[in-house]
Amino acid sequence: MKRRTFVSLAQLSPFLLPGAQAVAQAGAGPVAGSGGGGGLGLSERVLPAFYERMKEELDFPLAWGHSRIRDFRAWREAARAQVEAALLQPRGREGVPFRPETVDEREGEGYVRRTVEFALSRYGRARGLLLLPRGTGPFPAVLLLHDHGSRFDIGKEKMIRPWGDDARLASAEAWAARYFSGRFVGDELAARGYAVLAVDALGWSDRGPLTYEDQQALAANFYNLGSSLAGLTAHEDVRAAAFLASLPEVDGARVAALGFSMGAYRAWQLAALSRDVRAAVAVCWMTTLKEMMVPGNNTLRGQSAYHMLHPGLYRHLDIPDVASIAAPRPMLFHAGALDGLFPPEGVAGAFARMREVWESQEAGDRLVTRVWPERGHEFTADMQDEAFAWLDGWLAPQDGARR
Repeated sequence: MKRRTFVSLAQLSPFLLPGAQAVAQAGAGPVAGSGGGGGLGLSERVLPAFYERMKEELDFPLAWGHSRIRDFRAWREAARAQVEAALLQPRGREGVPFRPETVDEREGEGYVRRTVEFALSRYGRARGLLLLPRGTGPFPAVLLLHDHGSRFDIGKEKMIRPWGDDARLASAEAWAARYFSGRFVGDELAARGYAVLAVDALGWSDRGPLTYEDQQALAANFYNLGSSLAGLTAHEDVRAAAFLASLPEVDGARVAALGFSMGAYRAWQLAALSRDVRAAVAVCWMTTLKEMMVPGNNTLRGQSAYHMLHPGLYRHLDIPDVASIAAPRPMLFHAGALDGLFPPEGVAGAFARMREVWESQEAGDRLVTRVWPERGHEFTADMQDEAFAWLDGWLAPQDGARR
């Protein structure tokens, strides 16, 4: 029997007359070859025509309260194990020595700036920017997790002001002006007495630069190698947190994670996976899955989504369920009401779901969720000030009894 090939109108668009191109690019309704009532083709751009039925099948059976596991600690371990399995990272190889080296050290305003190198994974070493307050320490510390933003020439430099490279400094200052009210979050925290570390994710700055168009190929190559791009990033974030906690200048009992956008995803994911992270701040990345998987959402474009895709995970846990593995640790979530990347109903649903989990453990005061009415996809000075004060409340030395 001859095999039929189904081709969408969008794929044929370059070869159609202008009027037909407009119809094809609109992406509304089933495409030719979808079988009419069968709906087995593509619709809504690159969504399968039957995506709504697929979403209905996702009931997240491992979520706290849905799972048959009633003991919270046992549930947390089972849920964490499910997430770790989805990372596609071989276990039992986490004990690689860090072997840190200081590549460069300079004096800053109230703190020391270091460029450090250490073994980020069993595959090799990475370079990070480390700021250390002056004094004897040990200091509370924050691991800073950079965003995606389709800007690959800078990574760690989005969070800490770079030095010794004018081109990167110019790019970083432009980024800070666009998203952070002209501030560098790491420098602000160091001035408040925190040790801070930022490391590039694969593809950014010293580990790139990647191009937007090559992200899918990179992710596919990881899958062909029996691994996962998103899983490696998660594993490396766990290693970076462990490295920061191991430094003699750092109080290992007072380590937090903070991230914006993709960095926020990495921050709450890290809090769920790492025993070194005692608190986390996640700005502008939280939603329920079903409300995010709708026509027009940025996630449907692919590319950047590959840095946050764990195969099969959502058959077991929704996005806020994964974040809830961190309970009852202190967590702060900020969202912008004008953020076009995350539908308001998805944000509200995720915040409500996490609230149920923290309150079930009598730890409702340890979860703060806030939607900023006049803010979009950004981490402005007022948002930062509130986040820094929140961190002070949980990590400051005089408040050690709450840890």
